[in-house]
Amino acid sequence: MKPTTIIKTTLAVLFFHQISFSQEVKKQTTSEEPKYTIENCVNHFEIDKATKTKAGYQYWFADKDFTLENTLKMSIVEPGKSTHAPHKHIEEEFFYILEGTAEFYLDGKTKTAGPNTSFYCPSNMEHGIKNVGNTDLKYLVIKKDLR
Repeated sequence: MKPTTIIKTTLAVLFFHQISFSQEVKKQTTSEEPKYTIENCVNHFEIDKATKTKAGYQYWFADKDFTLENTLKMSIVEPGKSTHAPHKHIEEEFFYILEGTAEFYLDGKTKTAGPNTSFYCPSNMEHGIKNVGNTDLKYLVIKKDLR
């Protein structure tokens, strides 16, 4: 193959990739923002729309795909269970107990509390929540998504 043919072929390939990349960027940057209405901004809990987990259920009132950066989830956890082991992540979280008895874990220490109690988990601190009561634990999780 002649050097000029190789150069032309290479330029054609690069041009094709540039067009593909530009179209992909355009798709990402022109994606439509959600349209907020009273109908989709008011969200009533419905158990049949909740997601089953190994520990109970979770229901997203607002997730990161709908809001700009915040999420609101309700978890319902069966007695003696937790949604997952203690962990840490960059996002900070708030938990708010609606019903039941929770054991909060933060950085190696625990505290037990009931309804109308909040629990703040700072960024990058190991934390967890567990149902230590004999009824379902129902709590809200509020988190800021750091995309």
